[in-house]
Order: sequence, then C-alpha cells, then structure tokens
Amino acid sequence: MAQMMAVTLLTRAIEYDVVGRKLESLKLYEDGIEALLKESKAETDPKKKQHFQTKIVEYMNRAEQVKELVTRWKSKGVISDKIHIVEGATGYSYSRLFGKYFNDDIREILIEEPYVRDHYQICNVVMFCELAVSSCRNVKYIQLLTVKDSKNNDEQGRAFDTLKESLQKHGVKFVVEYSEHMHDRQVILSNGYVVKIGRGLNYFKPSPSRYCLGAFNFHFRECRETNVDVFYCPENNKSCL
Repeated sequence: MAQMMAVTLLTRAIEYDVVGRKLESLKLYEDGIEALLKESKAETDPKKKQHFQTKIVEYMNRAEQVKELVTRWKSKGVISDKIHIVEGATGYSYSRLFGKYFNDDIREILIEEPYVRDHYQICNVVMFCELAVSSCRNVKYIQLLTVKDSKNNDEQGRAFDTLKESLQKHGVKFVVEYSEHMHDRQVILSNGYVVKIGRGLNYFKPSPSRYCLGAFNFHFRECRETNVDVFYCPENNKSCL
C-alpha cells in the first residue's frame, strides 16, 4: 500500500516537474520520498531494500535541484516597478498591486507571509486568492508559507482547511507550509514576477465602520505606509513553462 502511494506521488511529481509546475512537484517529491522511506524500512529482502535506497537517492537529488530552482526565483531578477504607499492613502487594493502581473501564464503562486493568525489576516489571504483565481485562468497551485499560531492553531488550521476545500472546487490545490524562522514577505508568481511588500498582505487599516466606503471594496480602504518592489526574471518564467 505504501509502495503504491509512493509510486503515485512520485509519478505525479515527475509529470508536474516536466510541465513546469515546480512548487507542486517539490511537495510531491517530498511526500513520495517519505512514503518510499517507510517502505524501505519495512522491507526485509536485501535486494529490494537496495533498490528502494537507490531510487530514494535519485528522487532526493532531483528534489534538491527543484528546491534550488525555487530558491533562485526569490533572489534573481531586475527591478520592474517601485511603489511607495503613504500613510492613509487609498486606491491600493490587491487588484492595483497584482492585477497587471496576473495572467494566464501563471500556474503556481507562492505566498510568503509570516503573520496569518488573526481573522483579518486570514481574510486578506482569502481576498488575494479570490483575485488570483479570477485573474489567472490556468493557476493550479497556491502555497502559503507562514508561521504556525501556537496559541490558537485550531482556528488557524480550520480556516486553512475551509479555504483549501473552497479552492479545490475551482481546480486549485492549496498547501500550507509552516516555518518558525521566516521574516520575508513576498509573493512569487510562476510567470517570473516577484512582488515584495514591506508589510506583506496586511497593509490595510481597519475600516472605521461597516457602513462606509472601503468596508468591502478595498480600493477605498486606507493603507498603512509601506514600500512595494516588483522584480522580474525572464529565466524564472522559462523555467515554469
């Protein structure tokens, strides 16, 4: 059973790797290797055990290559645009910041956002996903890298599960990875663009009332001061197509 699971995961990892869905293929490689390791530990036949270990090394090497590629996405590129949002400014919804970079070339999105714990922070991620799904017809995978809420992680986990189910209905896989030492705030798009926002996705001020402009349409919502830097690397785009 474990071997069949490993084969299924690793076969899909290779398929996605070939077509350029690197983020999703990396996750599948990692899960497939873990399943194969369990099978190898349980195997008593020396020849079969050696075969498993050889395949594990092969897949681990490829997974490391994909991981290095994803890491390069974050560090390469030339500046494409710079925006300074002043304190109290309006007109800087996600559509304004990301809209021009969202297109049908995007298959995968990586969101690195340390603080997705409070209700409004989770709502910001949902709002971002709404824009991505409506603007990128070919997006298939959205990954969120964040810090786990140790105080109230049940609520955080339930919210992510609900979003995962919702995105699945639209053919998009949503995966959450946790890191305790992350600080960077950026959104990496598989068409070559990297959008770095000083405050991450959480640059909106609270609405003073549910009955004023900006309560629901964030084009009218006041913002906190922050900087936005957009980088573009053609190599990243080619790697993902």
